[in-house]
Amino acid sequence: MKLLTVSTLLCAMVSLGTAAARRAKVASNGTEPLIPAGEHHVAKRAASCPSGWTQYGNRCFLYNNHQMTWSQAQRICQTINANLASVHSYEEYQFIRGVISSATHESGLTWIGGSDAQQEGYWFWMDGTRFTFTQWCQGEPNNHRGNEHCLLVNFSGSKCWNDGTCDSRFPFICVRVI
Repeated sequence: MKLLTVSTLLCAMVSLGTAAARRAKVASNGTEPLIPAGEHHVAKRAASCPSGWTQYGNRCFLYNNHQMTWSQAQRICQTINANLASVHSYEEYQFIRGVISSATHESGLTWIGGSDAQQEGYWFWMDGTRFTFTQWCQGEPNNHRGNEHCLLVNFSGSKCWNDGTCDSRFPFICVRVI
C-alpha cells in the first residue's frame, strides 16, 4: 500500500512539473503572458476618491449640506458605503474644516462621527477607529442638560468641538477608506 501511495504522489509531481514546463514554453512563444510557474500576480487600480469626494491620505471625505439629525446623517453616509467622519490628527481636522469651508464659504456647525450615547463620557467613532485625537472647546464635552451625545465641529469662535443634542439638524461630513 505504501508503494502505491508513493507511486501516485510521484506521478502527480511529474505531471505538475510537465504542465508547468509546457505553460512556460507556450508563454515564451508569445501566446500567453510570461508569468513564472507558481507566482501569482494581481493588478491593482490606482486608489482615488469618487467624483465629488476629497482625498486626505487613504480616506475620502464628502460634505453634505442637507440639515439632518446625527443618526439620519450616519444612515445617509452608510448608504454610500461610508460613516460620519472620524478625526485622527490636528492636520486632518484642519483638512476637514477646509472641506466645509470650500463647500459653504463659511465654517458652520457640522456633524462628524463621534458619540458617547452608549455610555456617557466614553466617546467612540462610528467607523470603529480609536478615539485618540480630540479638539474639544474649553469646558466641553459637558453633556449640557444631560442630553448631548453627538459631536459637532466648528463650535464657537475657536472652531473647536462640542457635544451637541443628537436630534438637532446640521450638515455633515462622511468618510470612507479608499
